[in-house]
Amino acid sequence: MTTLITPTNESSSGPWGVKRLQAKFRDFGIVFGLLAIVLGLSVSTTTFLTPGNLINLVDQATVVGLLAVGATLCIISGVFDLSATATLAVSAITGIWISQTFGFAAGFIGAIVAGVLLGTITGLIIVSTKINSFIGTLAISIIYRGLAIVLTAGAIVSPPAEIAESFRFFAERGPFGLTWASILFGVTVVVLGLMLSQTTYGRRIYAVGGNAEAARLSGIRTGAVRVGVFAISGACSALAGLVLISRAGSAQPGMATGLELTAIAAVVIGGTSIMGGQGAVWRAFVGVMILTVIANGFNLLQWDTTYQQVVTGALILIAIAADSLFFKKRNS
Repeated sequence: MTTLITPTNESSSGPWGVKRLQAKFRDFGIVFGLLAIVLGLSVSTTTFLTPGNLINLVDQATVVGLLAVGATLCIISGVFDLSATATLAVSAITGIWISQTFGFAAGFIGAIVAGVLLGTITGLIIVSTKINSFIGTLAISIIYRGLAIVLTAGAIVSPPAEIAESFRFFAERGPFGLTWASILFGVTVVVLGLMLSQTTYGRRIYAVGGNAEAARLSGIRTGAVRVGVFAISGACSALAGLVLISRAGSAQPGMATGLELTAIAAVVIGGTSIMGGQGAVWRAFVGVMILTVIANGFNLLQWDTTYQQVVTGALILIAIAADSLFFKKRNS
């Protein structure tokens, strides 16, 4: 009788053990990178680990983090959303405009509805025209910025004085000294992370990003899935806009310009594949925290912030190169 030896019987130093180690490094290497940066700053400064600085770190990461969470779902599904911050601006302006007539609650809800609606429109345009999402959403962002200028006549808009304090809610402190904006960010990460990893819709997002044609042939409505992730990205953008209103007390057409690229950079640095089909919301959180901690480290160490862009660019390049290498190995 022939005895069959399964791969699980091999030692951890064998080929299957090496593959498991590679998989673990692929999954959690970015976390070790963040911990290494944190450890380095903890040793080299006396203020990094103070409660005040740690709370401020999370608060500083909130706006980019909310955008990155939405960008993660889009990228996993195989599309990009460069209209996110333009959606943010229009949503924030819409929220203030509605609040001037109907009050804070209506303005708050109106901003989120506007974000979802704009995201849905973006998704429908990209899916129906079948144009490249990178170029398509770039063009749409210009349209939305123009809409923001039309709505405000190019001016800064503010909520009425009697409800201005209500809009500052996200800037106020909540449990453990965290701002409500930070708590909102954490809840969004958990909710959308569970949605992506534990629901049928989440599995469809992975399937569409991994192989859209195979997903279509298996009965998945790929267009609907992608429109959905654009809508979720729009909601995240609207929430980020409300956070910015709470900090500045106003909104304007040019708010958050360029932050969509920072959010995508955080997603890539976190390890989500730009090829689609692989990634996680928690990775976006780690990527955002890496960028935030690096910026904080430059300030604490009083280094020339000019070099911060060099470091960030190098991290993005390394992340993309690693992703390309893993992609080639998977398909070889």
